[in-house]
Amino acid sequence: MKFKNLFRALFFVLLFVGLAWFVRRQFDVSADHIPSYILSFGIYGPLIFMGLYAVGPIIAFPTSVLSLAAAFAYGIWPGMLYIVIGATAAGITGYIMGRFFGDSVVKFQESKWSEKIYYRMKDKGFLYVFVLRLIPLVGFDILSYLAGMTRVKLGSFVVATVFGMLPGTFAYSLVGTSLASGDRTLILIALSVFALLLVLTFLFRNKVRSWLNL
Repeated sequence: MKFKNLFRALFFVLLFVGLAWFVRRQFDVSADHIPSYILSFGIYGPLIFMGLYAVGPIIAFPTSVLSLAAAFAYGIWPGMLYIVIGATAAGITGYIMGRFFGDSVVKFQESKWSEKIYYRMKDKGFLYVFVLRLIPLVGFDILSYLAGMTRVKLGSFVVATVFGMLPGTFAYSLVGTSLASGDRTLILIALSVFALLLVLTFLFRNKVRSWLNL
């Protein structure tokens, strides 16, 4: 992750927080209104979230927004569950695309490390998927495509994806839940946790790259 990407991600979260706060203050939207509206869809609400996640690699839908919205509506733990399921479904979609369409999808979203990851992932698929989900040196979808291309076992890919993205998912869930609460202290804590994860990713990116021989 480049230094500018660190600030880009942090800027996105701060922008989302700012917009959410503005909408609530300007239009007198209480903490219960938006969750109540989403929850009014009943069982279809989570299915809509997870469905949008699943097609994310195809339509380039901004799933980060979905992550925050899920936690905003359902709370930290149910929201986190829906995010994990949806993101895993998105990973499987990308995996299938990589397996059947190969080079075409990777070239469409080219990464300077794609070729190196491709050759090394053949031998240590689970390790590479897990570590690169935990410390995302490459895009979520690109990693899924490469895993499909290199024929990483689907079961290993799913397990590595789920466990690798848990810290980041927790951070998104915490931010979304804090926004729903409107508690400034909780919002500050949530943003601090999110910023800490971004900083750790930035600090350890070179060590991870060296360890994985990228």
